[in-house]
Amino acid sequence: MKKSNFDIKDAIIAGSIAGVVSGFVKLGWENLFPPRTPERDATNPPQQFLQQLGVPSKFTHATYTYSGHKLPWVSFLLHFGFSTSFGAFYTVAGHYLPILKLGQGTFFGASVWAAAHLIALPEFGTVPAVKDQPLEEHLSELFGHVSWMWVTHVVAEELLAENNQRQK
Repeated sequence: MKKSNFDIKDAIIAGSIAGVVSGFVKLGWENLFPPRTPERDATNPPQQFLQQLGVPSKFTHATYTYSGHKLPWVSFLLHFGFSTSFGAFYTVAGHYLPILKLGQGTFFGASVWAAAHLIALPEFGTVPAVKDQPLEEHLSELFGHVSWMWVTHVVAEELLAENNQRQK
């Protein structure tokens, strides 16, 4: 895409939509390859992080019921907020720094995983130290983030290309 055709508003919208779609992909991935043991998932990292900020567990563990399943709406809100924010960021920043799009976003996804799960979250005490996390957690999170950002890339690029075609 040429810089003269770049519209930041369109990129934010495309990236946000891509973030929602890829957020569903990441949730699906985690159902097939759960990153945490049931014990560690009793309070998942988004819930733990909010509690570290002083949000009461009554709120962080709030659920809604669908088809007999209790689902953590607060965790979902953070999950999709993270995914849409990163989708919008990636789509805009990738235009100005094309290196971010290396590997169709897969390297960026791996970098987000490393920054969050190997550095920031252990440093904040939200998750255990890297050496204390099981290999299954590292693999699930790494490949989940790679898949998540690849889907973000593909969806955002397709939306932007379709938008460009409509404008011609």
